[in-house]
Amino acid sequence: MDIRGKVVLVTGANRGLGKAFVTALLEGGAAKVYAGARDPGSVDIPGSTPIALDITDPASVQRAAEHCADVSVVINNAGFLKYGSLLADDSLENLQQHFDVNTFGTLRVSRAFAPILARQGGGALINVLSVLSWLSPPGAGGYSTSKSAQWGLTNGLRGELREQNTLVIGVHPAYIDTDMVAGVDAPKSTPQEVVGLTLQALSEDREEVLVSDTSHGVKASLSTDSPVYLNH
Repeated sequence: MDIRGKVVLVTGANRGLGKAFVTALLEGGAAKVYAGARDPGSVDIPGSTPIALDITDPASVQRAAEHCADVSVVINNAGFLKYGSLLADDSLENLQQHFDVNTFGTLRVSRAFAPILARQGGGALINVLSVLSWLSPPGAGGYSTSKSAQWGLTNGLRGELREQNTLVIGVHPAYIDTDMVAGVDAPKSTPQEVVGLTLQALSEDREEVLVSDTSHGVKASLSTDSPVYLNH
C-alpha cells in the first residue's frame, strides 16, 4: 500500500514511537494523520490532527471512530508497561492494567474501525506487538502475557478481516529507545528504525515485521528444540 494520500490514525501518538509514526507519515505524503492521545493538547506535531482517544474507554473509542470516518490505515501503537512479579500481591491488578491497554484496547479500536476500513476498500490495520510476545523475562510477566494475547488477537483479526481486504500487520520490536524502557541497559532500536521498517512492510503488503536481530533470533528459536522462552 502506498501511504501517499491516505488518512491514518495513530494511537498513543503524543510521544515516543507514536510521535515518530505521525511524523514519518506526514513526511511520507499521508493526506491526514489523526494523532490519538488521552489529552489531545499534549500532541505537538505540526501538520497532525490531534484527536481525544482513550483506548481503555469504549465511549472514547466510539467517538473517535465517528470523528475519523475517513481513515484507511489504523496503527494500534498505544501500550502499557509496568514491571512486577507475577507472584506479587498486586499481580492481578497489574495484569488487568496490561490487558486493558495492550489487548482489550487493541480490540476496542480494531472493532470500531474495521467497518470504516471496509468502506475504504480494506485498508490496513497495524498492531505494535513485541518480541516479548514470545518470551517472558523476570519482572515483565504482565506485559509479556498481554503481548502474547495481543499477538493471538492480531492473528485472529488477520483471518477475520482478510475477506474485507484489510491487511493486518504485526510489528515485533525488541527494546526501543523511548521513555518506556529508559532504565533498561540493552541494545535498542530507534523509533525511526521501527517506523521505517513498518512502513516498508506496509508498502510491500507484508504481514509481519521483525525489527531487530533479537526479534529475528527469538522468532527463529520457536521452531527449535531449545526455544528461547525456555532458557531466558
